Amino acid sequence: MAATSFDLVVIGSGPGGYVAAIRAAQLGLSTAVIEREHLGGICLNWGCIPTKAMLRSSEVFHLMERAAEFGLSAGNIGYDLDAVVKRSRNVAGQLSGGVKHLLKKNKVTVIMGEGSIPAKGKVSVKTDKETLDLTAKSIIVATGARARELPGLEADGDLVWTYKHALVPQRMPKKLLVIGSGAIGIEFASFYNTLGAETTVVEVMDRILPVEDAEISAFAKKQFVKQGMTILEKAMVKKLDRAKGKVTAHIETGGKVEQHDFDTVISAVGIVGNTEGLGLEALGVTVDRSHVVTDAYCRTGVDGVWAIGDIAGAPWLAHKASHEGVMVAEMIAGGTPHPVKPESIAGCTYCHPQIASVGYSEARAKELGYDVKVGRFPFMGNGKAIALGEQEGMIKTVFDAKTGELLGAHMVGAEVTELIQGYVVGRQLETTEEDLMNTVFPHPTLSEMMHESVLDAYGRVIHM
Repeated sequence: MAATSFDLVVIGSGPGGYVAAIRAAQLGLSTAVIEREHLGGICLNWGCIPTKAMLRSSEVFHLMERAAEFGLSAGNIGYDLDAVVKRSRNVAGQLSGGVKHLLKKNKVTVIMGEGSIPAKGKVSVKTDKETLDLTAKSIIVATGARARELPGLEADGDLVWTYKHALVPQRMPKKLLVIGSGAIGIEFASFYNTLGAETTVVEVMDRILPVEDAEISAFAKKQFVKQGMTILEKAMVKKLDRAKGKVTAHIETGGKVEQHDFDTVISAVGIVGNTEGLGLEALGVTVDRSHVVTDAYCRTGVDGVWAIGDIAGAPWLAHKASHEGVMVAEMIAGGTPHPVKPESIAGCTYCHPQIASVGYSEARAKELGYDVKVGRFPFMGNGKAIALGEQEGMIKTVFDAKTGELLGAHMVGAEVTELIQGYVVGRQLETTEEDLMNTVFPHPTLSEMMHESVLDAYGRVIHM
């Protein structure tokens, strides 16, 4: 590597870091990206992408079991867990290779090693051969996050797993406990439950999927229970007793502690920012509960140092990280981009049924003082959903009664992670109920339910 001086050095090559580096290079900045493990970060290698590949396998398996409903026959339906995992790893590998190609194509210098910031404008990189000293006019910290581990519930890779172990399982769990019902917990619960594991989900809050609209959480819970899951809400795993091939979980519900035996536990109790070893505090960067404190433009308060993605706090979503990366690169290059608004970022959970939302829940909108109009439409009323054999679901929209502004949209059912984008665009364009009502949605599509949900909010629903 010849150059040691750059306009921008990015520490971390996840969906925030590599995107920031590419955009900066496109804008003519000399750019280096530092990565200690895998190009593409957790998202590509151990998160978003490989989990979706595995969930696709379980979805196809579920459909094969339903073959008779569609007038088809399929015998000896089964699965090879190793082959499912292999496909998932191949998908991740293909995309990681794609990131490598994109960085090269955009002439971004890639340095494999561990980065730290010894002083303003300086980056030190510990590679497996040497320590490199770089100078940088601007530095973006995009080091992401890792699984939170609670005392006594630490993963051992054998009986107690994190998401990483769950992505490359050595065996199929027979009796599975999932601690935490956020997106990660519910996706793994859905995957293993569909493949036949007897699955229990424990959630400390009063409902599963606590960041979602309460109605959507309740609908999803009903579906999970119908699929054979046991859901324990307002419950806490106090401790785990580990023995050979068995874990006894002490679960507290309603003030009572009961013991339940499992052969596998997946801990999905949140994430911790990777702030250690970077030298942030010494620089004067504020770190609060393992996350870097930034303003709306991802500035840390220390000149020339920015933080994006999971390390900069919620929402912990790859697409938020990517947009922040582009925004910061454009600012460094002298542009004036808009800040990324958290309430305009959609959240998607790829369990069965899928869940997706953007903006405020009904309860949150009311808390903020809005007078609301709410519309709902069930999948049961949609021709395409019935034809697909996917009749379980609903779409809910929340409007400001005074202005007609779309405050939030919440969905549960088949392909809602794709549908939500319609409302995301609508919010970005500051659409009103009138615009949405006057939009002609194609037939027969699932998207027609989005139209009907809007109509319902204003007493004009047709198919219900």
